Parts: sequence; structure tokens; C-alpha cells
Amino acid sequence: MILQHDYYLGLPQWQHPTWEGGSLSGRGSALFRYARQFSSVEGNTTFYGLPKPDTVKRWSDETPDDFRFCFKFHQDLSHRSALEFANPKVSEQFKLLEPLGEKLGMLNLQLPQSYGPDGLEHLYRFFLSLPERCAYSLEVRHSEFFAKGDAERELNQMLIETGVNRVMFDTRPIFASVAKDAHTLEAQQKKPKVPLHVLATGQNPQVRFISTMEWFEADHYLDQWVAKVAAWIAEGRTPYLFFHTPDCGYAPELAARFVAKLKAQCPTLRGSVP
Repeated sequence: MILQHDYYLGLPQWQHPTWEGGSLSGRGSALFRYARQFSSVEGNTTFYGLPKPDTVKRWSDETPDDFRFCFKFHQDLSHRSALEFANPKVSEQFKLLEPLGEKLGMLNLQLPQSYGPDGLEHLYRFFLSLPERCAYSLEVRHSEFFAKGDAERELNQMLIETGVNRVMFDTRPIFASVAKDAHTLEAQQKKPKVPLHVLATGQNPQVRFISTMEWFEADHYLDQWVAKVAAWIAEGRTPYLFFHTPDCGYAPELAARFVAKLKAQCPTLRGSVP
């Protein structure tokens, strides 16, 4: 029997040079070691290029049955003219990832800032065309989708109707701080500076949280997410939570801090133990 988690937790990658001497060190491949401590991962690799079949098989072999990959749709699909299920890139991606079975927990569509409200109808038809066997999430960047006007209401209603999860990217810690290092400065330049609107539009709310390099100063924000995650789980939802630091070096410690706080409030919840 496969263990069912109350929430899935992970990092934006499963390998980092600074992790080799820490809690993620040991025998086996980097993914094997990572998947023994985290239950999910953001699979950014598929945004840039699709894997070979033997690579997908290796990913499946190196992870336990209750692990969930959260891959991105290929970047060629992030503009309106390509958002068709008949697009060869879409069918190719589904075919390549099919061997993962239930380990394919979520597919994420990340849209550029240029994709605005005029593309909503196209987006709606795209999500309706996708197979129901997989969960989906959407990350938007256009300012109108954060303005609490008609465009955002239409977006949220479309996501609720289709069951697609709106990604909540919490960049508040980054933009509330004065950059003291090159990694934080780079994050401030590259990460989206958009308001945080907390809303579960589907069964698997997806949160991406990025702290500064001083990850241990993020408690105020983490406490807010602990309360919200506990509420979502009480509603019967299964959140996906991914933790970042500017260079990802301390992402495991940030995730462990969150888990400790969540366990203190809800000790019976089942999830990862970084």
C-alpha cells in the first residue's frame, strides 16, 4: 500500500554542490538520497528540454512509490499560439513522462509576463483538453492578474472551474530586504515582484517560497504558511510546497524549519522529514 501524504514538500532541484557534506550526503545517486528526505521536487529540467526515455526510467527507479515529481511544461508552450493539446511538444511530453505513473504528481505551466488577459480563452481550452489523470498548476506574471480586477477574477474562476491550481510564489522576504550579497541581488533582479494573493483554486495548492540568504529570519512568513497549509489540509486539500533560498544552498534548512513548525502545530500530519 502506497503511503498517502497530507502534503508534499520539496526543493527546486535535487542536487546542489553544497549539499554533499550535509544531510543529503551518503550512498546512491543525488536523486536517490534526496527522495529519502523529500516527497516532491520542482522539475525545471523539462522547461528547457525533454528527457530521454532511459532518463525517465532512472528517475522512477531511484524514487519511492510515494514520491511526486512536479514538472514544468516545455517553454515552447508558454505562448498562446502553442497552447494546444495537439501540439507535438505536449503529446511528446506526456508520452515521455507516462512511465512515472502516479509519481507524476503535477504539471506546471509557467507563463511569461507578456501573457495577459486576452489569452484567457485560449488557456481555458488548453486546460480542458488535458488528460484528467494528472494534476495541473499555473504560474502567471502579468500585472493584470494581480490587480484584483476583472482579469484576475476571470482567471481565478477559470482555474476553479477546471481544477487547475494557481501557483503562489512568495517573494516577500526577498523584496523586503536590502541585498547584502550577489545571490540575493540576482534573485531581486530575476524573481517576479508581484503581490501575493493566497487562493486555492484546486485540490493541490502550490506554494513556492523564497527567503533571503538569512533563511533563519523567515519565521514570520513561515508561520503564516503553517496556518494556511493546516487550513487547506483540514479542507481536504493536498498542498505542494517548495522552498528556495537565493542560491538554493540553504534550501534544505529552510524546508526543515517549516516542517518543524508545521509538526509543532499539527503533529499527526504525514509528509516529508528533512
